[in-house]
Amino acid sequence: MNKEEFKPFVSADKNVAEFTIKSILLGCIAGIIFGAATVYLALKAGLTVSASIPIAVLAITLGKKFFKTTILENNIIQTTGSAGESIAAGVVFTLPGFLFLSTGIGGQSSGEAFFNYMTILILAILGGILGTLMMIPLRRSLIVKEHANLPYPEGTACASVLQAGEKGGDFARTAFWGLGFSLVYAMLQKVFHVIAEAPTWATKQANKFLPSAQVSGEITPEYLGVGYIIGPKIAGVLVAGGVLAWLALIPLLSTLIDPLIAAKQLVKLGLLADITKPGGSGNWDPITQTFADYPRAIYQAFVKQIGAGAVAAGGFITLLKTIPTIISSFKESLGSIKENKAGGTIKRTDRDLSIKLVGIGSLVLILLMAILPQIPGDSIVNKLIIGVLVIVFGAFFVTVSSRIVGLIGSSNNPISGMTIATIMGTCLVFIAVGWTGKIYEPMALVVGGMICIAAANAGATSQDLKTGYLIGATPKYQQIALFIGAIVSSIVIGLTVKILDTPTQEMLNQGIQHAIGTETYAAPQATLMATLIKGMLSFNLDWQYVLVGVFIAITIELCGINALSFAVGAYLPLSTTLPIFAGGAIKGLVNWREKNKKKTAEEEEIAPGNLFATGLVAGGAIAGVIVAILMVIPAVRDNLGKVNVEPLFASWFGEGGYQILGVLFFLLMGFVLYNISTKKQDKID
Repeated sequence: MNKEEFKPFVSADKNVAEFTIKSILLGCIAGIIFGAATVYLALKAGLTVSASIPIAVLAITLGKKFFKTTILENNIIQTTGSAGESIAAGVVFTLPGFLFLSTGIGGQSSGEAFFNYMTILILAILGGILGTLMMIPLRRSLIVKEHANLPYPEGTACASVLQAGEKGGDFARTAFWGLGFSLVYAMLQKVFHVIAEAPTWATKQANKFLPSAQVSGEITPEYLGVGYIIGPKIAGVLVAGGVLAWLALIPLLSTLIDPLIAAKQLVKLGLLADITKPGGSGNWDPITQTFADYPRAIYQAFVKQIGAGAVAAGGFITLLKTIPTIISSFKESLGSIKENKAGGTIKRTDRDLSIKLVGIGSLVLILLMAILPQIPGDSIVNKLIIGVLVIVFGAFFVTVSSRIVGLIGSSNNPISGMTIATIMGTCLVFIAVGWTGKIYEPMALVVGGMICIAAANAGATSQDLKTGYLIGATPKYQQIALFIGAIVSSIVIGLTVKILDTPTQEMLNQGIQHAIGTETYAAPQATLMATLIKGMLSFNLDWQYVLVGVFIAITIELCGINALSFAVGAYLPLSTTLPIFAGGAIKGLVNWREKNKKKTAEEEEIAPGNLFATGLVAGGAIAGVIVAILMVIPAVRDNLGKVNVEPLFASWFGEGGYQILGVLFFLLMGFVLYNISTKKQDKID
């Protein structure tokens, strides 16, 4: 389709309110909320959910009703807000890796000094700006010229939602019902503890048939919602990895490995102070030389490393499979840029920010990285090299990411694979110039982290620009909104990461100084990146466990199953993947019931089930962040303890009865989701 033949929803000659103070403010608020929620969800489950459509739905309802916003203002709201979700994902997938690099003086990670608010803030802002900056010259080639060839699924669906909102209809009511339901559920679970947080069934170490097996589930609304959104296939593969880890590997290893050996391994990993001291993962008792929770000890000591190897291999396999697409995407994008010619009067819908900004911005970014003390490196030269690597890898992978999401959507964008490739390339450059050892590990993670953030943001930016192209937005205003959204949301993303990393008193009693890296916030991708860097630069890796994971991933891929999804499931606790699978199973039932009904992609996106599930995810994640913030304040934490009814309920029903009560509440929530999902919906004209 030729760009002159295309007619957007709002024509180029129309003057409609677009880049206004209210649209930017509402977008920033949405970015803050969804950015914080994404941090929480990504740290716990290693998964994210696209924010553009939920924000668009909220903008249509709240914006039109209370602020009289136009369709173009609603687009600016979702554009600004979506930056928070994508940057949060990039931050969480990499920067917690500072905590897992090689240990230095005092048993601390060599990168722990850089895991502070200012470093996270700076890297998030710079990475987010880089992703948007590099997309400026690509918009005409990818969004306009290839409009007929690159569908950008989420961007097209979001445009349809915005257009449908202009024609009338109340799409947001169901999402608000989901939000309200999950907030009430989360309050009962996280504040009053009426609902058990993680019902568990476990066998004893002395069991002759299946020792130290454990089945548990964090029965939260956000996990049920995520499972419904990603669907039965991905949810099934995720839980399959968890079944292998918790019902096969852990029982096997607990039979073969003496608890003392497991304790020594935990000491080596920095998860236990000393074998003569109690505490650590699994709660080690040096007197009896046993663990109170042996499955957890085995998981932390051995299975997580096997899982990290599987995730690394899965990510690398994904990268290899997409190399042909990457090469062709890069070539075609460069060719398209060369063919673009300036001339004539520029229409409103064709106005981009100046391409000069890309060159100036890149130079400024390199200089900032060289002079800012928060960036690791012992000299200006070191930091300049880091800056140059960021620009080089950034230009390549932003181009690749932007084109790939146009074909397969943001949800399938192999960000982990691109980050792995960046880290491997950076480490090889470091090795070539003799930069090996612990001191250079944080520097390599900075490059990988910024590229991950930039590539994630570029993918989301591309979808936003596609939405804008379809409805007739001004590209320049969208690009400015993305810069604003990146800066504002980064302020809250860094705070949320640090707050969630605050250890509970129970963790402190066990000698654990960071909540990130525990089962509470597993951060699978960040652990993987740190593992890869340690192995390449410091040769500090238990290869025997990592390679087991590598060959598990290869085996799964040879069976025709997505190895990366399976590997993430093997790395995460089963308590995370099991409730996600429950949500996926509900979606499978709904799909089976409605298999004869044909729905467009846009109708599927705003189906009642999807909207209610989105509300569950948003409400559950927001509640989790709020409770985590409150628990940091001693006085509030003590008062919350007074309203905890768990001891009372456990005395009434017994511990088992209390956990069954929690499962019944979860089943009720699942029934409500299924019931709403099977309701009729209006068709989009």
